[in-house]
Amino acid sequence: MQKIFVLDTNVLIHNPQSMFSFGECLVVIPIVVIEEIDNFKKGIDEKGRNARQIGRYLDKLREDGSLQKGVKTESGGIIQVVISRKVSETTNEILITDTNDNLIIGTALYIKKKNPDKRVVLISKDANVRIKADAVGLAAENYESDKINFQELYTGYVNIKVNKKIIDELKEKEFLKNRFEVNNNGTFFPNQFIRFCKNIEDEKAELIVRYSPEDNVLYPLTFYTGQELFGIKARNDEQFMAFELLLDTSVKLVSLVGKAGTGKTLIALAAGLNQVVEQNNFTRLVVSRPISPIGKDIGYLPGTKAEKFNPWMQPIYDNMEILLSQKNDRVDNDNGKIFGKKQPQLKDYLDFGFIELEPLTYIRGRSLPNQFLIIDEAQNLTPHEMKTIITRAGEGTKIVITGDPYQIDIPYLDSESNGLSIAVEKLKNENIVGHITLEKGERSLLANIAAKFF
Repeated sequence: MQKIFVLDTNVLIHNPQSMFSFGECLVVIPIVVIEEIDNFKKGIDEKGRNARQIGRYLDKLREDGSLQKGVKTESGGIIQVVISRKVSETTNEILITDTNDNLIIGTALYIKKKNPDKRVVLISKDANVRIKADAVGLAAENYESDKINFQELYTGYVNIKVNKKIIDELKEKEFLKNRFEVNNNGTFFPNQFIRFCKNIEDEKAELIVRYSPEDNVLYPLTFYTGQELFGIKARNDEQFMAFELLLDTSVKLVSLVGKAGTGKTLIALAAGLNQVVEQNNFTRLVVSRPISPIGKDIGYLPGTKAEKFNPWMQPIYDNMEILLSQKNDRVDNDNGKIFGKKQPQLKDYLDFGFIELEPLTYIRGRSLPNQFLIIDEAQNLTPHEMKTIITRAGEGTKIVITGDPYQIDIPYLDSESNGLSIAVEKLKNENIVGHITLEKGERSLLANIAAKFF
């Protein structure tokens, strides 16, 4: 056994199964970590559930032996709970304050001193803990089993330079047998789009096609051809491709990633309203988002569940009002009236149950059949929370997850370890999953400038 890993509390809270992720190595859990976890176990949130699960895992291990001496796992490793040590006991006059973080560092230093022939590594998702560990001569690493390379995140489309002959052939036959080799697997991913361009850098493609893995054929867009949905149309190729996925009921999970102002939430809502209110392909549009404030929280909010949730859902209300007002104005104009009969407002759709705004706090345990479910700001979800949400989908349900991995408000999550990025990368090979990365901002010139320079 060449390596010894000492786990910080945040690693276990992030993923209770992390203690089993180190193969045949020795995994050490300081007592102070158990004490910190004990403080979380009564919570009803994800942190509380994970804390209770950690306790169950360790209690189960006790049946196979003493945690003090170490219990062997199925993977051949050993999990051991040890007494926490002060840093001053192992390194004189360094980090004397006995905070929990320093006790964990002190424990790792003690183990390193007792095992000079083995590599001892402190695993923590807290950057400050890793910095302090490095300062006292201790190897420290982030827990990265869930991480992906965000710089190489799947975009959902690829640009290919072709001649006019290929484009004419596709327009004539309305399909094209795949003859291109891209990606690492030599072909396209399911539901991946191909932008045929005269030059790779062209913002506007000559033609956009979509890959079907069942027959290895490229097809033109069929579900979205530029029609107006609740007063809005696609303004660029990326939004065209996104609408194509959103309107295709055979695609059960759609992920939209993009910076502020690219329209990911607005087009998801427009497609959802179209599918529920006009096409009747789903019984209800359910919209939710994680409750995480930007900056200082304003504390507890008074009122009913709906009243408490209103401040968090205000961006959704804003987008809904834009869509419904444009739709109603268009109906009035088509009738040749400035003030036609009363058109449905957002409150009417909510009252009749066509639209439901639900906090993610209460989604665990629910089953949602035949519904169009939108999860906004999904970059603030852990991979485990993302799994919980996707597994809520019942028969006939479509889930749309949107977010910007550069705008994360949750500690210990980053652009490479959040649930949205993980879902995009891990599910890209599935036939019922589609993804688009939106690059071009369409909100306003000012919004584009702010997104570019800040």
